[in-house]
Amino acid sequence: MPNMSKYKTPVPEQNPEVRARNFEEVTLGYTEELALAEAARCLNCPSKPCVSGCPVGVRIPEFIKKITEQDYAGAYEIIHSTNALPAVCGRVCPQERQCESRCVRAKNGEAVGIGRLERFIADLHQDKDQHDAIIKKTDSNHHKIAVVGGGPAGLTCAGDLAKLGYEVTIFEAFHVAGGVLMYGIPEFRLPKAIVQQEIENLKSLGVTILTNMVVGKVFSIDELIEQGFEAVFIGSGAGLPRFMGIEGEALVGVCSANEYLTRINLMKGYREDYDTPVLQSKSVAVVGGGNVAMDGARSALRMGAEHVYIIYRRSELEMPARKEEIHHAKEEGVEFLTLQNPVKILGDENGRVSGIVCQKMELGEPDASGRRSPVPIENSEYELPVDTVIMAIGTSPNPLIRTTTQGLEANQRGCLLVNESMMTTKQGVYAGGDAVTGAATVILAMGAGKSAAKSIHEYIQKKGK
Repeated sequence: MPNMSKYKTPVPEQNPEVRARNFEEVTLGYTEELALAEAARCLNCPSKPCVSGCPVGVRIPEFIKKITEQDYAGAYEIIHSTNALPAVCGRVCPQERQCESRCVRAKNGEAVGIGRLERFIADLHQDKDQHDAIIKKTDSNHHKIAVVGGGPAGLTCAGDLAKLGYEVTIFEAFHVAGGVLMYGIPEFRLPKAIVQQEIENLKSLGVTILTNMVVGKVFSIDELIEQGFEAVFIGSGAGLPRFMGIEGEALVGVCSANEYLTRINLMKGYREDYDTPVLQSKSVAVVGGGNVAMDGARSALRMGAEHVYIIYRRSELEMPARKEEIHHAKEEGVEFLTLQNPVKILGDENGRVSGIVCQKMELGEPDASGRRSPVPIENSEYELPVDTVIMAIGTSPNPLIRTTTQGLEANQRGCLLVNESMMTTKQGVYAGGDAVTGAATVILAMGAGKSAAKSIHEYIQKKGK
């Protein structure tokens, strides 16, 4: 029977007071009963508007219909035909701005919980270990492709090419693949075991992953081509953090969100059986309003901070973070200081952070992004006592690859230039994800990897004629 409720079936979560002090997953996911109830809300629209909102083109109504029929293996097969990382996307993809924003049910209530259903199917698939039946290695076509970077863009590109029979090798700079999925997104939002299982699924397709391979140091792009790789995809992300350039940023206790989260996530700094050094803080200011800022703030609470502040120069309405992340952060006790901007970081006699000076702001006219520009209010500065400042104001691509590759051009922000086929200014070298756009979402990086795989396949086919 169709479920005509206007509202999504609620998903179980950890109690905020409990979860704010542990790194276990916050959202517990649907049970089979809850998933069936939510799947019954899908109208199975003939026009499928939700699909057009998905950067990787998941056949959404089809997989949801399989859920209503309790054909969970069939649902997984449909999802995996276009999405190499469904367990990841079901957790961190901003569905509310993409597929769910186009759901017909959203016109008179809430959209179908597409992400929650995708996660349910992906988790069920992993629990039952059915991947051998669904994920089958394709016979080799004897064409070698190199993928630089094992993050969302690189993993997706590699997976799609492997399905077409290409011999794909991923060159990953860190000691494990996963990119931002491993170093950036905290365990309580995306368990690392989930990420590694998705990567194992890609290996089942025949993808080779080489870790501790810093392209630009170990091998150059040109040397990869000399080794017989017929095309290269650069999905190296945007791991170079930005700072504000204000007084006091060199004090002990100031760090980028990238460094802070990498120490906690990739280097297991949150676990007592690891000796990774992490700032031990009592009062933390996190500067920024995106998902990374929320991740940094919520991680700081879990690392023992008594007070954590989000400092953002615009209003909450302009925050780019997902509403769910803002909601969860507030539930857990993060304090939001909006329409405020840091102008100076204060230090003690030992060169350690002792406070931050903020200036109050008001919103003026919209800027180029469409968001109203913050304007300082004169004589509104005040001091906030903190011992740690985490900068989460964006990242840009590391210049290593472009500075070691002749003919590879970038824009003034250091992002690689590509044409409509995702090819860079160097023949046979493609790029996508944050290395091209600057810091963006996981699903947009995956969409870029997918588009690049299609273009690489066309390029190789044309070369063979």
